[in-house]
Amino acid sequence: MFTFDDLKKTRYFQDVAEEERNKGKLEGKLEGKLEGKLEGRLEGKLEGKLEGKLESVPILLELGLSVKEIATRLDVDIEEVRKVAEKSGDQNSPE
Repeated sequence: MFTFDDLKKTRYFQDVAEEERNKGKLEGKLEGKLEGKLEGRLEGKLEGKLEGKLESVPILLELGLSVKEIATRLDVDIEEVRKVAEKSGDQNSPE
């Protein structure tokens, strides 16, 4: 009687199994590339948003807001706001 183990030993079965393994590898690679692209886009958008927020720091300092207030209102790390404040030459801004 021809068993499943016998079928697995046939050249046809082995060829089909190899094709399926290769297909799975290709799908995995494509999935990984897509995931990487999506992560990259998201990271780029987030960096752009942060950059936009930080560009407003000097103006907000001129309006009299403190570094802490700006960080809170913009939902940005206070150290990032301090760096921008120092670069903008407004080191004596209210904390």
